[in-house]
This record gives sequence, structure tokens and C-alpha cells, in this order.
Amino acid sequence: MFRRRATAISAFAVFSAVSVILAGCSAPGSDDKSSGDSSGPIKIALVDAQSGQLSSLGAWELKGARLAVDEWNAAGGVNGRQIELGVFDDQGDPTTGTNLARKIDSEGYIAMIGTAESAVTIAMAPILKQAEIPNITSGQSPGLVAAGSEFLFLNGPTSTTYDETLAKHIVDKQGTKSIAMITNNGSYGKGEHDAFLKALQSRSVTPVADQVVTTDQKDFSAVLTGIRQKNPKVIFLGAEEVESGLIVKQARDLGITATFAGAAPQGTPVFIDTAGAKNAEGTIVSSPYLGNDISDASKKFATAYKAKFNEEAELHGAKAYDGTQILLAALKTSNVATGKALADAIRATKYQGLLGNFAFDTTGVGISATAIGTIQNGKLVAAAG
Repeated sequence: MFRRRATAISAFAVFSAVSVILAGCSAPGSDDKSSGDSSGPIKIALVDAQSGQLSSLGAWELKGARLAVDEWNAAGGVNGRQIELGVFDDQGDPTTGTNLARKIDSEGYIAMIGTAESAVTIAMAPILKQAEIPNITSGQSPGLVAAGSEFLFLNGPTSTTYDETLAKHIVDKQGTKSIAMITNNGSYGKGEHDAFLKALQSRSVTPVADQVVTTDQKDFSAVLTGIRQKNPKVIFLGAEEVESGLIVKQARDLGITATFAGAAPQGTPVFIDTAGAKNAEGTIVSSPYLGNDISDASKKFATAYKAKFNEEAELHGAKAYDGTQILLAALKTSNVATGKALADAIRATKYQGLLGNFAFDTTGVGISATAIGTIQNGKLVAAAG
């Protein structure tokens, strides 16, 4: 199947783009997807931050995707063809991401896993749409849906689902209405801010404080001092792992005893390590993946992940594993289609994954449920009841 090619860029020396070959080549032949070739390796790109403050997200996503690809390659690949995974570093920067979108198109990649950063994925979406490259992202900003691309798919819920579930637990179940908010001004933070505020407003709850910080901020003393004066029972966090951890640590240093609450970042080891396990104790987390022992499938995944990478699996690796499994299943059922035909095959794929049962709607959202967990003794566990 032919697909339109995006205009090749003139220079990429300043960007890190390392192709990682996960298996040996299969039968000889051209791998030009535009020619309808049915031999040679199947080229899939993974784009994420492999350096910088968000590199933990990229590392987790790469491991989840690599585990899935290795399993398929060990079993013979997709319809007898091996999968080649090219790994590209977007540095957490939207401009770098857009350049990489053009690069993976010019180099013949037929699909993309990533990114885990909503702002980067949103920036890449128009280019990938024009190039007709299906993209399965780990981002959760509602802005991903608003991008309106039939080639963009989410391997997890949006912030709307995360935060509605959180509001149900905090307000409806626990009866707490004294809530402060701290979010950042990035795409993820804006999505979290708007989704959680909407969930509160629908319950006639107004936050006692609504503070927005920058994505690169390190000192939160002024913001937290103002919040301390309001004495909230719960503080909602709408920021990534490191920044959220710093906020919690500094809050405890200021004597703030409120319970913290948030979504995916607050359930990760990086958040807990940055905040300190004692400071993070009791944090309420909305997540579709509450741990490695929640099901037989999660136990199997966690065992394989531990054996391969010598570390414990977590949500982002599980999301990437699910997304990659869905992509490879779609490639198999479509006989390695490309472009719109591959996007249609992804949308038609029903998959029982680690995060739940995937069934993509017209917006590219495949799963719309999370559960509540808490941080106890340095780990995320399912909440009682």
C-alpha cells in the first residue's frame, strides 16, 4: 500500500537517534514499505525521552516495548518476519519530536510506539498523520484526543478518566472537600488541572487553592507556604514524577501533613524515591495498573520483565507492553499492512491487556477505567475496599 511521504529534513546531526536491532534479519529482500514488499524486517520506531529529566519514562517505555518485541521475534516474528525496533531520543522536547517524526518517515518506519510525553506526541501528530504512520502513545492528556488524528492511539486512559476516578474516591467516598491543587503548565499538567477541576466542579467543590508552577521549577516554598495557610486535607498533584516528588518533600519539610493525590506519576518508583518513602506514605493514586500481582497476566509480565532487565516492572512499562502487543497483533491480522489499513487494523483489534480490555473508539482511546491505590511502605498497593 502506498502512503504519502513527509518532506525529508535537511539535517539531523544534532539529534540522538540510535537504531536498536532486536533480532537478526529474516529472509532477504527490500524493506521498502511503499513497494508493498512482504519480506525483510518490519521497522517500528520507538520515540521517547532517553535523556533529560523525563528519561525515566523513556527507559520504562523502551523496556516494555522491547520485551514484547523480543517475545514475538522469539516465536517467529510477524507472519515469519522479524521486528526491528529503532529507538530515538526526543529529549522531552516537542521541536526535537517533530524533526524525529519526519526522520522516521524518511527512513521507512511503518509505525511508532511513544511518546510518553503528551506535549511531544501532540507536536508530532500532524506530521505522522500526513505521513500515515500509526502511533500508539503512553501520553494521557485530553489534548491527544483533541489532535483529531485517526492515526493516533492511546495505550491508556486520558486524564479525564484518571481524575474522575480520583474525585469519586476523595469526594464521593471519603467525603473530603478541603482540596488544594498544584499543577504545572506543561501539556500533562494542563490536562490534569482541567480534568480534576472539572471533576470537582461537577460535585460543587471549589479547591481552597489552585496553584500552577512551571515544568522546570525546583523551589516550591512560596506556593506551599500559601497552601499551608489554607490547611487542606488533600493536595492534588498534576506534575510529572520528579517535580511531584520535590513538591511532596518540600511540603513535608514545611510541616504540611495533608494527604497527596494524583495519577500515573505518583505511582512510580521515581516519585517515591524523589519524595522519600516516608513523605509519600498514604499518597492516593488513580491508575489502571496497581501492581505486579493484581492478576496472573501481570505476574507473568513482571517475572519476564525482572528476568530481562533485573528490575521491577511498573505502569509505564506495562502500558508500552500492551501498546506494542496491540500493534503487533494488528500487523499479524492485516498481513503487515501500512498506512490507513494498519490504523484500521489497530482500531479493530480487541485485546485483553495488563491495563484492562482494549477496544479503541473513533477518538483513539482504547481503555476508560482506572482503580484507586495508595502508597504504603514505599510501594503502590490496591486501596482497601
